Amino acid sequence: MAEQYMNDPMQEVFIFETSQQLEQMEQSVIKTEALGSYPSETINEIFRIMHTIKSSAAMMLINNMSILAHTTEDMFYFIREEKPAVIDVSTLSDLVFEGIDFMKQELEKIKAGAEADGNPEILTDKIKEHLKQLKTNNNLTDSQVINNEPVKEKYYISSNKAAKISEPKSYQAVLQFDEDCGMENIRAFTVLHNLQEITEAFRSTPEDVINDPDCVETIKRDGFILQINTPEPKEKLEAFFHSMAFIDQIKIVELDKTREIQEEICGLLSEDTISVPQPKEALTACLTNKEVPVNNGNQSQGMISVSVEKLDKLMNLVGEMVISEAMVTQNPDLKGLVLDNFSKSARQLKKITNELQDMVMSIRMVPLGPTFFKMNRIVRDISKKLGKEINLEILGEETEVDKNIIEQIGDPMMHIVRNSADHGIEAVETRIRQGKPRIGTITLEAKNAGGEVLIIIRDDGKGLSRDGILQKALENGLVGDEAANMTDTEVFNLIFLPGFSTKEAVTEFSGRGVGMDVVAKNIEAVGGNILVESVEGQGTTITLKIPLTLAIIEGMNIRVGESCYTLPIMSIKESFIPKAEEVFRDTDQNEMIMIRGKCYPIMRLKEHYKVKTGATAIEDGILIMLEGETKTTCLFADELLGEQQVVVKTLPRYIRRMKKIQGLAGCTLLGDGNISLILDVNGLIQKRLKN
Repeated sequence: MAEQYMNDPMQEVFIFETSQQLEQMEQSVIKTEALGSYPSETINEIFRIMHTIKSSAAMMLINNMSILAHTTEDMFYFIREEKPAVIDVSTLSDLVFEGIDFMKQELEKIKAGAEADGNPEILTDKIKEHLKQLKTNNNLTDSQVINNEPVKEKYYISSNKAAKISEPKSYQAVLQFDEDCGMENIRAFTVLHNLQEITEAFRSTPEDVINDPDCVETIKRDGFILQINTPEPKEKLEAFFHSMAFIDQIKIVELDKTREIQEEICGLLSEDTISVPQPKEALTACLTNKEVPVNNGNQSQGMISVSVEKLDKLMNLVGEMVISEAMVTQNPDLKGLVLDNFSKSARQLKKITNELQDMVMSIRMVPLGPTFFKMNRIVRDISKKLGKEINLEILGEETEVDKNIIEQIGDPMMHIVRNSADHGIEAVETRIRQGKPRIGTITLEAKNAGGEVLIIIRDDGKGLSRDGILQKALENGLVGDEAANMTDTEVFNLIFLPGFSTKEAVTEFSGRGVGMDVVAKNIEAVGGNILVESVEGQGTTITLKIPLTLAIIEGMNIRVGESCYTLPIMSIKESFIPKAEEVFRDTDQNEMIMIRGKCYPIMRLKEHYKVKTGATAIEDGILIMLEGETKTTCLFADELLGEQQVVVKTLPRYIRRMKKIQGLAGCTLLGDGNISLILDVNGLIQKRLKN
């Protein structure tokens, strides 16, 4: 099934578009709930989305989603048509959210290769019961608007507005899809599938929208043309097509009126030409108010959909090209040679390689907005279940990062926001008693900072208690005598240790000692780090520093003996040649150096990785000051080899399992063909602290 999902374009489109529609609906309901009433535009939007999902799920034979969407559609159709004055917004929103969650779970099953086998009966019964109550509360028990039976007629006209059905009529409909929607043939197939609910007497141009490779360009150029025979009025056909996604323009005429319209719009008819059939292209152009285009092969498309798998492969190829370019321009055979023409060509090659790399990386960049907006639901659910009043502010949602990184940071952000709402924000009574606004505020902000992105989660809650954290850490044996000398930053970072929790009562949201350690692991996995700042009684700020991309980084190559290592440029504060008299040892005999009145520990890579050769005397090498998550240390190496863009390659699994290699983030291939190990600064610092 998983393979089928990957290879079935229709199923892939269904999952992608349904997921987007559910996210859109979720955000609309959250905004609506804050208003305290459902505006007509939100009701229409939910009705349209449920109608689309009902039809598309039925087409894909996912009946449980189709049934649930149909029941929800009925409820919102009633609200749209009858406009009840009394609506329990909170209960209605709860039902919608339950439906969204159910459908998301079914989509995840399909993605995982399983069958969408969830039972929607309990939820559909709740929706029907709520609809019955809604009718009772508004004295509309005799309304005949709703038909909950799965009959063929599903595009409703209210009983008090219904027109008398006439004899069958013939219509021609020309549909223009949104310019940037892509996959027009699959959109057209969806239209044909849904059209069967109204009539089976229709034909289309193009006819074979799935197997005809040229039909996409035809639909873009001429529109999707339908000849329909049905007793339904024109207004109902228009409502039918308007309920479907990605349709931009709709032109419908009765076929017996076609010539009249042609004469009025295009002036194509005269006494000599009335009996002459007009070309289909000319008719279509008149109906859609556009000139007949000439298919000269230069049709353009503003945007196209590309699978992430193809982008990953393209990124890998660009990475290999960066390595190959370095191997050519830094070839040891060229050392000492004066090759002006070669140098000129090499500079041009490097320029093109960099531009190509930047372009590919920009294609992979996506905004953080969708990930941020998902936090609205978490805050909403916690507020309601814990009886708190919390407002979520979102800033900088347009900030972009690599798609792979977004997938990695979703869970960490969710855990932090959940803890801010559960642990941080106080109950309303407590906030009022402390003179705070009754509504707590959680701010989610993103902004660029050089080659990094900062994601800041800030709350105005009770903050972190230094003494409380230390006491809990001492009880759990996480710290010892060094606790008295720990800085606030070091103390606050204890909350990221496995099993650590200051929550006294276990709830469904937190208190089990899991979650924040996952945050730390996931952020470290993408090469980022975390900074915690807090003032007790005023609030907490957690800052996530993450790189823009994982594939290619700016690195500084250093040499230790005959070995080469690479440091991420963003971790380097400065480098300098030390003097022997500046180095001393602390009470534990660890090497230290005093720089501008501050003491910093020294780490010798030669000793850390048991390198047999290399500088031993401090004045024979160089110190590189590295800034980690909580500490700053000075790394001792033989020399700096120079700055270079490097492609990050993952270490083999058997090496990653070895404890003694802690401090390595990966490896890369240098221009001379040698391998350089990429150092993980946070891992090195933690390793040194443990030693």
